[in-house]
Amino acid sequence: SNVATTDLYYNGEKYGGYSSSSNSKPLMVEITFIPWAASRGAVCLDGSWPAYHIDRGYGSGANSWVIQLEGGAWCDTVRGCAYRKNTRHGSSKYMEKFIPFTGILSNKHFENPDFHNWNRVKIRYCDGGSFSGDSQHEEAGLYFRGQRIFSTAMEELKSKGMKNANQALLSGSSAGGMASILHCDQFRSLFPMNTRVKCLSDAGLFLDAVDVAGHRTMRKLFADVVNLQRVRSNIPQSCSRRLNPAMCFFPQRVISSVRTPLFLVNAAYDSWQIQISLASPSADPHGNWYGCKLNNEHCSVPQIQFLQGFRRQMLRSISNFAKSRKNGYFINSCFAHGQIERQDTWFSPGCPHIRNKGIAESVGRWFFDRAETKMIDCPYPCDRTCHNLVFTHL
Repeated sequence: SNVATTDLYYNGEKYGGYSSSSNSKPLMVEITFIPWAASRGAVCLDGSWPAYHIDRGYGSGANSWVIQLEGGAWCDTVRGCAYRKNTRHGSSKYMEKFIPFTGILSNKHFENPDFHNWNRVKIRYCDGGSFSGDSQHEEAGLYFRGQRIFSTAMEELKSKGMKNANQALLSGSSAGGMASILHCDQFRSLFPMNTRVKCLSDAGLFLDAVDVAGHRTMRKLFADVVNLQRVRSNIPQSCSRRLNPAMCFFPQRVISSVRTPLFLVNAAYDSWQIQISLASPSADPHGNWYGCKLNNEHCSVPQIQFLQGFRRQMLRSISNFAKSRKNGYFINSCFAHGQIERQDTWFSPGCPHIRNKGIAESVGRWFFDRAETKMIDCPYPCDRTCHNLVFTHL
């Protein structure tokens, strides 16, 4: 089925919104600021306090924690970051005071069977560098302190009881899904070895792909982010010893060297990557891809062939990662971006499936070691369970 949406343009704002397929009202969770973070220099782009939302676990989940890192693209220029610091992705002054907890954050068993009674946390994204920068631009009044925000938030949560966790999952979506990969081993190091700790990346597999004009849009974007925000110190050395640090910002170059068990949820035809990386307005000045970007049913045969090449590149990019028993993945042949916080795609009647297994079930099977979980869908258009995103405008 196609999910029609009106506000699905993407400029660092939410992608897909909060979709609830059930009639139940989502739990609204209040924001918590971290005032003491300022003394550590762990601040948003504008210097405001970082923030998170927490709903406490209970019963069998009282000592289990899932930490969800918010997404929202990146800012790669002083001008772009100066604009961003006046939005909720650059300043906690503009963040919503309450947000809905849906999908993997839901507190209802029928919406989130494995994690509903865990301590569930969403860390807000306000640094523009996937929680990885450590720099500042004094003239523009910009702070690139994503790494400090991540470390400070972890300290704060440990003081709230996470230090006693018997199991913990670091997850994230989009730019936050990239951050959950980059910070996975650091997260593991916060806990004793007998704690079950794993990481989940949703829509975080941004590829170093060639766009429709033959250029590498993402390579330039990531190089600019890494240089502006001085990300290099937070890139795994196993990669940066071999390659330019900007190349190591691409998850495909680091997933195989992450020592902690990692699970990837990604749409093979990632809507964000099609719109921004593969067929951006600069790569497609005549708008030949415009209809295809709005609705996959409007793609021509050659356009679908190009996108099949992108899917093949995605599958090649995980081939080494896939060899490890500890890892898992769910790569469905859908036009989507971010599937674990949307109730309709995470767990609901008619949610996306591969071989009769949905996303929530697959993540649970992998996390609890119920079964090795490595799911690759057949190529488009064979999957009839997709919730493909349809855009009214870009």
